[in-house]
Amino acid sequence: MKDQVAVIGVGCTKFGDRFERSYEELITDAAFDAYADAGIDSSEIEAAYLGTYLPGAGGGKAAVSLGDALRLYDRPITRVENYCATGTDAFRNGCLAVAAGVADVVLVLGAEKLKDRGGRGIPRLGHPLLARGNTAPGLFALAANRYMHTFGLGRETLAKVAVKNHHNGALNDKAHLRMEVTAEQVLKAPIIAWPFGLFDCCPTTDGAAAAIICRADPARRYKKDPVFVKGVGLAVTTGRPYFDPTFDYLGFRSTQAAARQAYAMAGVGPRDIDFAEVHDCFTWTEISNTEDLGFCAKGEGGRLVEEGRTALDGDIPVNPSGGLKSFGHPIGASGVRMIYECVTQLRGEAGARQVKQAELGLAHNVGGPGAVSCVVVLGRG
Repeated sequence: MKDQVAVIGVGCTKFGDRFERSYEELITDAAFDAYADAGIDSSEIEAAYLGTYLPGAGGGKAAVSLGDALRLYDRPITRVENYCATGTDAFRNGCLAVAAGVADVVLVLGAEKLKDRGGRGIPRLGHPLLARGNTAPGLFALAANRYMHTFGLGRETLAKVAVKNHHNGALNDKAHLRMEVTAEQVLKAPIIAWPFGLFDCCPTTDGAAAAIICRADPARRYKKDPVFVKGVGLAVTTGRPYFDPTFDYLGFRSTQAAARQAYAMAGVGPRDIDFAEVHDCFTWTEISNTEDLGFCAKGEGGRLVEEGRTALDGDIPVNPSGGLKSFGHPIGASGVRMIYECVTQLRGEAGARQVKQAELGLAHNVGGPGAVSCVVVLGRG
């Protein structure tokens, strides 16, 4: 697939409490932005992939949710759901279709409407007994405690992740939480699930994002500066790691495997990546994921943050968009939103949050109990 697929258009809504916009309206907002960015008409879309994790009354259950919203009839549309990797996996499937020659121009769109619901937070799925009463913060907090005990990491380092990502998000007009926070605010915030306080957790969010992809050879007919797909990896491990006595909860094997796949396809290594959009559903998760992606050795992710290396002006900027922590996490949309950010950065269009000399970017999601991960490497030229 390397250099056979190009991204010629991207679009993204404002993320947040979007009570004024329906599921279908968020889809149209993101799609029309992507159409305009690519300079194409919807009639040129030959296939589409919709990423939605948690369908609601407003839509998302099947491909008709995208077909009706955009009037994309009489062509193949596939709905993808794969935990928090839903959006990146939808993108991966679109790329496979283009690379296989099944379609020349494909729309990938992730959308989620999580705020107009009676329940609070995201329901846990899995074991009928062990999942009872469990929450996403509670699940990741267990792993964070094991990691912090093993490597001597303190909450002060977690707080630095929140401070960094809120700073980046404050520079991003599409982010959900556009506010700076101090380390003191993070450490004094109400505890959700130790060691995570309120500012260690990403918000529940509404939003949509879209990408238009096509075969590489005609890409410059649409866009003078297309961004090319260099490598993609998807890996699934057990959804029941608590039954595996060899699982140490210090990282996620799915991310490690997906990263190896993506790097091998791209013919690059972690040191070649100029910036990364990493799945920071919680502050500790960003630290662990940077290790699993190979940016440093296991146990050294906290040092990357402490030394400022993951800041916008660091040698490996992580989450220049603000990440899930500040941008928000409408699950099905997050992966495509990461693609949007990578493309924006690689075009040099990110404004105040622009990473200097960005040539190669990475998008990463991990979902469930660390059970599924998708990694995408994108580059210029």
